[in-house]
Amino acid sequence: MTRFVMRRLLLMPVLLLGIVTLTFVVSRTVPADPLASIVGERQLHNEQVVAAAKARWGLDKSLPEQYVIYVTNLLHGDLGTSFRTKSPVAEDLLRRLPATLELTLAAMLFAVSVGVVLGMIAALKRDTWVDHVARLIALIGSSVPVFWAGLIALFIFYGKLGILPGPGRLDPQRNPPPHLTGLYTFDALVALDFPLFWDALKHLVLPSVVLGWLVLGIISRLVRASLIEVLSQDYVRTARAKGLTETRVIVTHALRGALIPVLTIIGLSFASLIAGAVLTESIFAWPGIGSYAVEAARTLDFPAIMGVSLFVGAAYIVTNLVTDVAYALVDPRVRLS
Repeated sequence: MTRFVMRRLLLMPVLLLGIVTLTFVVSRTVPADPLASIVGERQLHNEQVVAAAKARWGLDKSLPEQYVIYVTNLLHGDLGTSFRTKSPVAEDLLRRLPATLELTLAAMLFAVSVGVVLGMIAALKRDTWVDHVARLIALIGSSVPVFWAGLIALFIFYGKLGILPGPGRLDPQRNPPPHLTGLYTFDALVALDFPLFWDALKHLVLPSVVLGWLVLGIISRLVRASLIEVLSQDYVRTARAKGLTETRVIVTHALRGALIPVLTIIGLSFASLIAGAVLTESIFAWPGIGSYAVEAARTLDFPAIMGVSLFVGAAYIVTNLVTDVAYALVDPRVRLS
């Protein structure tokens, strides 16, 4: 196990370098000029202003020189300065990370809890109307585009029914809680500000459900298929032959074996939710890394694009490593060479 983890940790810098290289090449081959967002449309024909801007941001150098400079700065922990915000990209990402993390954790909690229960019910009520309804919910979650589900959710629950708040993390008249982690729900609880906690929680419901619904469908279908297979195994029949209650057989024996392959999906889904929060954050005006990525792409903010790509790549790599280790710990049959 230790050797496996060490090998993966040693490979991480190589993988991150590959992500940086690929993102750098793709961003620089886009047929558009970032100077429009740097100096503005009116100054594009002012040669002195354009020359000064190119020198200021290193755009007057060749692409290989720009790449070497970026990687060198990256080794020193410098992700560059955003063309748009004029702030260090690392500071922008750290400032927006809590919002994305809170949304992702809430979406993951919703997807796992509801998806596992839905999959269990579908497996235990196999080929009944309950199974068909559960599979239909999972199918809808896996098929409906996030942007469409978000707009429909806002239209129904905010626009028509008025039972949930609209976009944003808090109502406009409320101030954020004292900064501790940046997670509004947690910070409000620590500050014992329950009205603020309730407001933050209500704002979190719609975007987390919309974002987590896709993962819910995947988890539900996988739990159903895995549990149906496990229930036919010899050790489950042996547990029943010993006189154990059906609840204990399912929860203690069958479900544990059925959840082993689900661990991989949960781990990879967490990283995909971070990367896939772009549309959700845009629809719900959620000030996280996803909305930051949208603005960076729209304005060709190269340093910001590189920073977001590096962050998402690191999230996938770390999550993959944690998932593999958890898989080995849960399943004693797994042997890592």
